[in-house]
Amino acid sequence: MEIRQLNQFEIDEAVRLIWETFLQFEAPDYSDEGVQSFKDFIENQEILKTLELFGAYEKNELKGVIATNEKRKHICCFFVKAEYHRQGIGRNLWEYVLNHSEQNVFTVNSSPYAVPVYHKLGFIDTDEERLADGIRYTPMEFERKGLFNDKENNQTDQ
Repeated sequence: MEIRQLNQFEIDEAVRLIWETFLQFEAPDYSDEGVQSFKDFIENQEILKTLELFGAYEKNELKGVIATNEKRKHICCFFVKAEYHRQGIGRNLWEYVLNHSEQNVFTVNSSPYAVPVYHKLGFIDTDEERLADGIRYTPMEFERKGLFNDKENNQTDQ
């Protein structure tokens, strides 16, 4: 599997994957207003220009996408095609971003469907579920545990 940053010619395919997967797994938890708000977000060209999108490819097929902003600090979209769930593609995408970022803290506003996925990746809830523009989400955070922090923690525990 190849994971790489998408170029401008691959964005439309990524948006299609995001939208189709959203409709299948996320939309049932949202009102019509929420579905439209999400669609408006992923179709907004000005917003898309601010994102870094990374794709997981196998045999030239895009199987998953993760999109970040704020210098790879915030995850805006994270979707894997249904037929490829539970095969490690999401974890590989996440680890790619983690390994190619200098951030120590990462954030996401998780949909209800994805909360357990983010928990498995090491994210913790930072607040209760919220509702904005019809979109339900739980604010979450991942803190990188670096070598320096581990040493520091071990010294204070002794």
